[in-house]
Amino acid sequence: QVQLEESGGGLVEDGGSLRLSCVSSARSFSEHIMAWFRQAPGKDREFVAAIDWGDGSSAKYLDSVKGRFTISRDNAKNTIYLQMDNLRPSDTAVYYCAARGSGTSPAMYDFWGPGTQVTVSS
Repeated sequence: QVQLEESGGGLVEDGGSLRLSCVSSARSFSEHIMAWFRQAPGKDREFVAAIDWGDGSSAKYLDSVKGRFTISRDNAKNTIYLQMDNLRPSDTAVYYCAARGSGTSPAMYDFWGPGTQVTVSS
């Protein structure tokens, strides 16, 4: 079983920035594709970004966050990050870290964190 814990959420104004972190308990963390999803009230959980295993040289993003969000990983700390810049009210959601999966469907990931709330005020 892999435990994931997100942090870094909060309230920010339109155009502001936040950095989310997710720490994994997995011994084989560097072998896992890791991802961020988000879920706004009344909506389905949505893929945001994913980073490849190993050195994380490959990443994938939701079109609406490209150029504003950056996913990264630090295997020495068993941690992934989501740097979110130029935030918009439409980015308001609970953000979830996911581990050991592939692609953009939530069903393809095995482990999930409890989530962290991000609220962007207009």
